[in-house]
Amino acid sequence: PYLPAEQIDSYIAGLIILAAAPCTAMVFVWSNLSRGEPHFTLTQVALNDTIMVFAFAPIVGLLLGLSAITVPWETLLLSVLLYIVVPLVIAQGLRAALLRREDGPAQLKRTVDTLGPVSLIALLATLVLLFGFQGEQILSQPLIILMLAVPILIQVFFNSGLAYLLNYA
Repeated sequence: PYLPAEQIDSYIAGLIILAAAPCTAMVFVWSNLSRGEPHFTLTQVALNDTIMVFAFAPIVGLLLGLSAITVPWETLLLSVLLYIVVPLVIAQGLRAALLRREDGPAQLKRTVDTLGPVSLIALLATLVLLFGFQGEQILSQPLIILMLAVPILIQVFFNSGLAYLLNYA
C-alpha cells in the first residue's frame, strides 16, 4: 500500500535486479577508503563476481518470473556478458600483458597505483551523479527508499557473511 500501484512492477523489477547484482567496484573502493583488509576484500570481490557470472541471470529470471515480470533471457545474459565478463577479460588480459614484460610485477604495480585514484574518482563521481539526478525522488519518497534499501542491505550482509565464513574456513 505504500507504493504507487501503477509502478509496483517497476519497483519490484528494479529491486530484484539491484539486489542480485553485488557491486564489486564499490567493495574495492569502500574497503580502500576504510583501510580494510585487502585479502578479505579480494575474496569478497571474487565471491561477488562468481555470483554475478553464474547466478545473476538465473536468480533474476526466477525472481522476476515469480513476480510475473518478463525480462528476456537474452537481455539478462547480455548484461552479464557486457558488464561482468568483458571487463573481467579485459582486466585479466591487461594484467597478463603487463606481467609478461621484463619488469612485469613493477609495471603492474605502477599501473595499479596510477589507475587507483582515477577509478576512485570515477566511481565517486558516478555516485554523485546518480544520486544527484535522483535527489528529488529520494528526498520526496524517503519511506519508499527505506523499503527498497532493506532487502539490498540484507543481501549485502548475506554476501559479506558468506565471504567471511569462507575465509574463516
